[in-house]
Amino acid sequence: MTPSPVQHFLEHLGRDPVLQAKVQAAVTADEVALLAQELGFAISGSDLLMLSGRSAAGVRVTRLDHPGEYPGRYY
Repeated sequence: MTPSPVQHFLEHLGRDPVLQAKVQAAVTADEVALLAQELGFAISGSDLLMLSGRSAAGVRVTRLDHPGEYPGRYY
């Protein structure tokens, strides 16, 4: 099976410490998706949120709950 664009991005993220710092500084999944899109990965914030709580390519995706969001919206 061919890896998805999200998996390719996470593999790249696992190897790039500068990108890791940018991702950790991002506030929303959409901001992370924009970082990925700048590198040519066709992903959205929703794609990332669907992976919340799972690991892929050695990178763990964690969704932070923010006040005012709808619980369970992406899972």
